Amino acid sequence: MIAAGQCDAVVAGGVEFMSDVPIRHSRKMRKTMLSLNKAKTLGQRLSLIGSIRLAHLSPELPAVAEFSTAETMGHSADRLAAAFGVSRVEQDDFALRSHTLAKKAQDAGLLQDVISFKVPGRSIVSQDNGIRPSSMEQMAKLRAAFVKPHGTVTAANSSFLTDGASAVLIMSEEKALAMGYKPKAYLRDFVYVSQDPKDQLLLGPTYGTPKVLERAGLTMEDIDVFEFHEAFAGQILANLKAMDSDWFAQTYMGRKSKVGTPPMDKFNLWGGSLSLGHPFGATGCRLVTTVAHRLQKEGGQYGLVAACAAGGQGHAMVIEAYPK
Repeated sequence: MIAAGQCDAVVAGGVEFMSDVPIRHSRKMRKTMLSLNKAKTLGQRLSLIGSIRLAHLSPELPAVAEFSTAETMGHSADRLAAAFGVSRVEQDDFALRSHTLAKKAQDAGLLQDVISFKVPGRSIVSQDNGIRPSSMEQMAKLRAAFVKPHGTVTAANSSFLTDGASAVLIMSEEKALAMGYKPKAYLRDFVYVSQDPKDQLLLGPTYGTPKVLERAGLTMEDIDVFEFHEAFAGQILANLKAMDSDWFAQTYMGRKSKVGTPPMDKFNLWGGSLSLGHPFGATGCRLVTTVAHRLQKEGGQYGLVAACAAGGQGHAMVIEAYPK
């Protein structure tokens, strides 16, 4: 919108309130209630009320399910991990890495953009409270959470649902300087992609990364900071394997060769959604601001954000550090 001249400054953000999600009436009850609203006579209303059975009162509990297939994302992640040969041990190891790095970053004061919030009836939350480094032995004790009993995705190697909110201020460099602001980073380019929502639901980073690099005229070697959304450890590791496969690139993406994998010494070094949580509407801004702060701290020039999303969607963005 800014590039098109429609806006001078934009506040972009999102919020998620996962601790109090709406719980719907059953479809039968909803249909009855809508019919009651349309009923014109007392007899019609009494007839509809009399048709209500105990089963009507059973609520529809919320689930993180893909609307186009009705499959939960955890189930999809488990199938994806199996398709790419990602083991349970690999997933637990990556999840442990995320929590360990997040704890290290938190203790070092690097997660500086967290704002304290007073929870009604409770204490003030001043830092991410889902960071819990464990051990491979403890994580191995957990049972499969979705594909039971032999699945490999567990509560420990999945991102957890939590409350959260985030926002970023976006404007042209000229506008920012005129208003007395010191920019943190340039938003250089971005792409949205989509793929099969059943078997490739969580492969957005694989499809988005090469496209955004081409748009920006960059290569993987030019990127100093990588921040990928960690929906599941298995999802991240499956993406890394897909990105490192010439066969996958040629067969599914119509590309001549693979894009390659990010070096792990540049990848999600301050933790990620596995350890910091995943309030859906707020994660995007967190990824972007983390890249901006890491570029400042580490002295890099370019950062790359990538994420999967519902509907088989994906997103990738190139961010450039603002000169000090």
